[in-house]
Amino acid sequence: MTDVLVSRDGAVLVLTLARPQKKNALTGAMYEALIEAFHSAEQDEDIAVILLRGSGGVFTAGNDIADFIAHASSPQTMAAYRFVEALAGLDVPLVLAIEGPAIGIGTTMLLHCDLAFATADAHFKMPFVDLGLVPEAGSSWLLPQRIGMARASELLLQGKGFSSNRALDLGLINAIVPVQALENHAAREAVALAAKPRSALRAARRLMRGDRAPLLAHIREEAVAFAAALQSGEAQKAFQSFMAKGGTK
Repeated sequence: MTDVLVSRDGAVLVLTLARPQKKNALTGAMYEALIEAFHSAEQDEDIAVILLRGSGGVFTAGNDIADFIAHASSPQTMAAYRFVEALAGLDVPLVLAIEGPAIGIGTTMLLHCDLAFATADAHFKMPFVDLGLVPEAGSSWLLPQRIGMARASELLLQGKGFSSNRALDLGLINAIVPVQALENHAAREAVALAAKPRSALRAARRLMRGDRAPLLAHIREEAVAFAAALQSGEAQKAFQSFMAKGGTK
């Protein structure tokens, strides 16, 4: 049984994080499944849009720390890092449906998606510095560009959590949707996007994002700093504390 469910809704590839007993905390195997799905979508001319959602009232609590530590000997070859590269290099439009916690990568994914819809109870947090680590997924570069240095410092350096209302105000999500309507709303928006001329849709997306080489270079720079931070006493102490609280971030 996989913790990432893959299905189709016409030209929309639907990916569901299906580990609700662990708040959909992402393991290396889940990252591998997402990478494979992204690559398949890029190659399949019948897929126009990817919809990514959680299950059990949760988007994702971030990385499964126990699994993360077990595979952290070479961070730049880890599935988590390769997922971030795949996310940043994605050509297929990405739609997110977010309910409940969206922690760590669950928040930084917002910087790479095209449309994001969240429920009123959704909440976001990037606790990298609190874990003795550094930001990932290009967030240390993309977030200041998106919302300004002062607000980015509040979210990345102070690690402050924020609500879906704040996310909407910051321009990180498109709309707040009632819980009971989230799945249908996100699916409807994804299907509508998928109905548009395929080549024009992808070309417009590429033009909006511009040259991705600097972003990918910055992601690699983050990975080097992340690898160094992983070896620090600060990170080891923070990991032990988080493991004692349940093993997710």
